[in-house]
Amino acid sequence: MTGKLSGIEACVFDAYGTLFDFNTAAAGACDELGPDWQKLSDLWRLKQLQYTWLRGLAGHHAEFWQVTGDALDFALAQLGIVRPGLRERLMQLYLRLGAFPEVPAMLQQLKLRGIKLAILSNGSPAMLAAVVSNSGLDNVFDAVLSVEEVGVFKPHPSVYALAAQRLALAPERICFLSSNGWDAFSAKAFGFRVLWCNRFGQPAERIPDMPDGEITDLSALPDLV
Repeated sequence: MTGKLSGIEACVFDAYGTLFDFNTAAAGACDELGPDWQKLSDLWRLKQLQYTWLRGLAGHHAEFWQVTGDALDFALAQLGIVRPGLRERLMQLYLRLGAFPEVPAMLQQLKLRGIKLAILSNGSPAMLAAVVSNSGLDNVFDAVLSVEEVGVFKPHPSVYALAAQRLALAPERICFLSSNGWDAFSAKAFGFRVLWCNRFGQPAERIPDMPDGEITDLSALPDLV
């Protein structure tokens, strides 16, 4: 059972899959993709993450927009989907991802209590600005932080350090939330207090360190910090 975390002054959120539903991009083109939309979405997301890790290990950084496009190209080729204009449509839909239903009210509750709010994401500044605006969350966050400030993707420790530096807080005063197990575990290893938002019912990762707790969506967060 997840217990209350004491001494938290800020909540820092991963963006894609945690605050914003990446499935809404492919779902938005289901009139063209038909029943293949979920298969495409899953493969697109998988390759997107794989390319960030490979680029990080190889030292070949590129903005997340390029990585997202490269991953989409792979997914379309793998599934044999060739339709004029579809790639550009999907990329534009990625800039208009919807927030998960509980997100606006949850953020408002935390903000009213004076807790600092931030996003820490692989996304480029332009991508993050687009999804935040599309979800009506302008002026909610104290900081929207992109890995572009450090030039390497998660889970490099310098990414997590960016949040502590920008918020001027010790890591143990920050609650980090991600739906990605690898991200949650890596943030805990850095020194954050971590709640894993396990939206997709994944098993625990076999890497250090265990998060402080696990929730299935973000609606429970205000009662835990």
